[in-house]
Amino acid sequence: MTTSLPNEFSIGDEFPAVGYDEWRAVVEESLQGAPFEKKLVTRTYDGLEIQPVYSPRDAVEGDDPLGFPGFAPFIRGSSPLGSAAGGWDVRQEFAHPHMETAHREIHDDLEGGATSLLLRLDAAARAGLDPDQEAAQELVGRDGMTVYSADDLNQLLADVDLLNVPVALDSGAAFLPAAALLIATWQRRGISPSDCRGAFNADPLGTLARRGRLPVAESAALDSMAELAEWTADNCPQVTAVGVDTSPYHDAGATAAQDLAFGIATAVEYLRALTERGVPIDSAAGQFLFQMCVGTHHFLAIAKLRAARQLWSRVIEASGGSPESGGMRLHVRVGHRVLTRRDPYVNMLRNTVALFAAGLGGAEIVTSVPFDALLGLPDAFSRRQARNAALVLMEEAHLNRVIDPAGGSWFLDRFTQQLAEKGWEIFQEIERQGGMLAALKSGWVAGQIDSAFTPRAKDIARRKQGITGVSEFPDVNEQPVEHSPVDLAGIAEASRARTTRARQAVDLSRSSFDAEPVAAAIEAAEAGATIGQIASALRFHQVESASITPLPCRRFAEPFEALRDASDACQVAGGQRPQVFLANMGPLAHYTARAAYAKNFFAAGGFEVLGDAGFADADAAAAAFKNSGAGIAVICSSDKLYPETVPELAAKLKQAGARSVVLVGNSGDHESNWREAGVDRFIFISCDVLATLQEMLREENVLKTPC
Repeated sequence: MTTSLPNEFSIGDEFPAVGYDEWRAVVEESLQGAPFEKKLVTRTYDGLEIQPVYSPRDAVEGDDPLGFPGFAPFIRGSSPLGSAAGGWDVRQEFAHPHMETAHREIHDDLEGGATSLLLRLDAAARAGLDPDQEAAQELVGRDGMTVYSADDLNQLLADVDLLNVPVALDSGAAFLPAAALLIATWQRRGISPSDCRGAFNADPLGTLARRGRLPVAESAALDSMAELAEWTADNCPQVTAVGVDTSPYHDAGATAAQDLAFGIATAVEYLRALTERGVPIDSAAGQFLFQMCVGTHHFLAIAKLRAARQLWSRVIEASGGSPESGGMRLHVRVGHRVLTRRDPYVNMLRNTVALFAAGLGGAEIVTSVPFDALLGLPDAFSRRQARNAALVLMEEAHLNRVIDPAGGSWFLDRFTQQLAEKGWEIFQEIERQGGMLAALKSGWVAGQIDSAFTPRAKDIARRKQGITGVSEFPDVNEQPVEHSPVDLAGIAEASRARTTRARQAVDLSRSSFDAEPVAAAIEAAEAGATIGQIASALRFHQVESASITPLPCRRFAEPFEALRDASDACQVAGGQRPQVFLANMGPLAHYTARAAYAKNFFAAGGFEVLGDAGFADADAAAAAFKNSGAGIAVICSSDKLYPETVPELAAKLKQAGARSVVLVGNSGDHESNWREAGVDRFIFISCDVLATLQEMLREENVLKTPC
């Protein structure tokens, strides 16, 4: 018998249509009385709700609310092609203070797949100081490269094809002197201004937020930024002058909506500064490069980047700019706040998740962070792994081949809209505060971040927000990642000698800086002037500028890492870590789950956990505890066995010398009786893990000061 197949096949025809209400009814039944909103609805730290499932009923309203890539409101991307044709610009950061090493790293990264450079100058240069100035003595080589002149920069970038390799700067308050050095380097290479490619990243408010002060008055910094932007717009069409870096706020603990609002408010402050100084709105908009950090909440990161483009498009529209000038240039990297010093190899995964979100969220530029970036200067291995993470996502996973793959997702489209609305609401409040500069100086920004971070800190302490390898599944005996020592004293001495010679060879006329500061700075840099000389001519460190309390850098893992540091110090000083002994009672099935919980719990505080066996009676458990040499006993069993075993066991553990007896589980109605028997504390899911571990380490004289 022959059966003919239908011309069209639709599996849905065989099943009845099911709507949200039918699905919800089945789910409610499966929850057996547990509240749907509590069990399945996630709430972000911005107060936004994430539903467990989305459907056409959640679609964003409007005929075409998302648009297409390259068209306002740019939710789906700032350019029509996105990264589908050429891939992302993999912009790797360089900060090694030793010039020859930094030079080698640049070549290795470019040969290994990086496509542009981000040069981070050291703390002295970022403050507009030369290494031989007294105020720079403790800053030379700290957290960046020892580049102080165009000669230094030319040497650093020797044999780099600057016609095809964009160069971006991270130069703090000294953005104009540093830009002059880079422009002079391009000129020395004979590169036409129209062919120069890169970013100067002038961001005075970002510097103020992170460092707490500027070396010039805020108005002077904004003037310099506007003058640099105007010069760049007129001369270097492939270079951006202004950088809006939201990492100071992200690192301080800002929520996603706050991050958006602070970035947009900063950009509006800069946009006003440029237009008030005569730069046309469309020309001004083209001078911006936004730099944003993302964490490991994948969908939140994608929605944030899409919302950022929508908000910037709205700002340009409201400012009278043309629709096409509202496209946002976006540079994205993983935020330091989610990285860890402990079990740092897990940072490879965090970095990859962030890169994945950056790509799907429409970033044009990505920086892949080495896994050991928090431990010292990354070596060749970690730099290679960082590069390869970005390359695998492009070349093997082909993530860049589809523009805005999130578009059309009912969840991400709705979530993007919610996040944009929340960010705009906060931005409007900043405007009511008088703008971003006023909000920073008044402490309003810091206060908002502090308030928003409090519930997150509580979740971290309770491990509701776990940190793999630190608060969850830690390896107490992990081997540290070794780094070669850096001779900072020798580097500083060589930098001082080199810069002193350069300073003696150039005499600057301050009058030319008053008339044409950008042109004068470039001319001085071309003549060999140092960054400190140019900054001095621009009147750095000569007027008292307002100062604020710098925003803190709050890494999520830091409180738990402090416990591990104390444990390591204890082992070095006394030969062993603080120890706990597991008094597992009853058959294996009764104690396994709680014993595993206890091991994970105490390892997060650096405790060595002793004991795997189960015990049939209190005498055997107490004897094993005494033989272990530990001072803390941890009772693990089931709720069924606890009432009959805990009173006797706790008493005998105390008799065996236990300084502290801990029970894994909730005490319920038994707390007073069990405490009377000898139980000192109870640990359970949702308890304050951090506070408990801190208290116990202090009792063991391992942790000397409050964390």
